[in-house]
Amino acid sequence: MARLPRLAVAGLSHHVIQRGHNRQPVFLDDADRHAYLGALREAAALQRVAVHAYVLMDDHIHLLVTPPTAEALSKMLQALGRRYVSAFNRRHGRTGTLWEGRFRATVLESGPHVLTCMRYIEQNPQRLIPPTAATDYPWSSAAHHLGQRRDPLLTGHALYWALGNTPFERELAWRSLLDDALGSAEVQAHTDSALKGWALGSGAFLASLGATTERRMAPRPRGRPPRAVV
Repeated sequence: MARLPRLAVAGLSHHVIQRGHNRQPVFLDDADRHAYLGALREAAALQRVAVHAYVLMDDHIHLLVTPPTAEALSKMLQALGRRYVSAFNRRHGRTGTLWEGRFRATVLESGPHVLTCMRYIEQNPQRLIPPTAATDYPWSSAAHHLGQRRDPLLTGHALYWALGNTPFERELAWRSLLDDALGSAEVQAHTDSALKGWALGSGAFLASLGATTERRMAPRPRGRPPRAVV
């Protein structure tokens, strides 16, 4: 099956997933994680991409970002990849690829899908075996959103700011959302949409995106189409 062209839309939030090649670790220690975040901060600033949330797992990463142009997302991740992979290989005495092909991403309709994606990202450690509480995991944006530390990489999403009029109100509201684990169906929906490149939003949102490109916004229904009544 032909691979769909990646969908990127200026001014909308995107959920990005990158996995290690053959599910191999992309971070071997905290020095690697610091190096990745430093490279991400520089690449995002250069392309003016807003980073709203992230999590660094051993063999993959998740980002929630908003690019100012359709090209900025790819340019940011290309620059990030060149810098980080080169440093990783040099530091660990290895050669070759680190990531599993190209990055995967989906476009999100502004609204509940964005906050759900933020929860999905920051709750990733809670889905480990054994689980790690999001509040105890140091390599995600959760601590920033909970007021536990200031992360200069992050730009607050407007929907996060709308959770309260003061930092305390926003942090309290976010803690409540973060403590409420997403159901398996929601987790699967956000995973599939990013890995397969399907936009995530209402029917009207998908229709408006579809009007601007010939690319399909969602998978075709399974099975044969219904027989017409004559």
